[in-house]
Amino acid sequence: MSHTPDNEADRHHFPGPGTLDRAVRLVRFLRENCPWDAEQTAESLIPHLLEETHEVVDAIRDGGPEDVEGELGDLLLNLAFQIVVAEESGTMDSDSIYARLEEKMIRRHPHLFGEGERQDWEVLKAAERKPDENVLSGMAKGLDPLTKSFRIQERVAAVGFDWESYEGAWHKVSEELKEVREAVEAGDDQAVQEEIGDLLFAAVNLARLAGPHPTTALSRANTKFQARFDRLEQIALERSIPLESAGLKALDALWDEVKREEL
Repeated sequence: MSHTPDNEADRHHFPGPGTLDRAVRLVRFLRENCPWDAEQTAESLIPHLLEETHEVVDAIRDGGPEDVEGELGDLLLNLAFQIVVAEESGTMDSDSIYARLEEKMIRRHPHLFGEGERQDWEVLKAAERKPDENVLSGMAKGLDPLTKSFRIQERVAAVGFDWESYEGAWHKVSEELKEVREAVEAGDDQAVQEEIGDLLFAAVNLARLAGPHPTTALSRANTKFQARFDRLEQIALERSIPLESAGLKALDALWDEVKREEL
């Protein structure tokens, strides 16, 4: 959104047909000529939309440019499908959807469009909420718990309920670790579940204040662990070491060997 307006008419407009228009026309054609496409509804397409979104994420993390390109195309098709279905119902069309998006981005980037000074994203979003709407209202119901924790913390931080630095969150994690141990040692299963939840929530907050998004950090940790354990299995197979009966001490030794290989 680095567009610099030349005049008032062009100030808040990005004209011209583009890829989305072509995708919408393609879906219209499919709806007219393919029985399967014709019978789809906005709701029936939800599983495909979710699947394609996850496949885009997988391609970004693990694939090459061709994989990303292909998966983005599939996702674009699903977005175009939703637009066409809504268009057929008379509730909206691609122009109204884009107009709403453009208006929102201008409102949230006032410094880029001569509408005011730069402001924090969450503060701008908070200003959009209705007077009777709570800070945590309107969050997507389908968010995974890790992402939802992050979004909750972002929202309350926008109204000042936040640590001044990561150190406050770090101390909170230490406090929650202690409480988890106390619950485990007390043998209270309900308390363990509650304290583990508090610990995870605090860890997400620490990640937010330290820098990385927790879902990205956890995904990388999962990938790293899987690669290391795959290598551990390979070494064990080469040396005829049965994993199931090798014991933790032997497996730890193999694990340390795998880590040394990475140096």
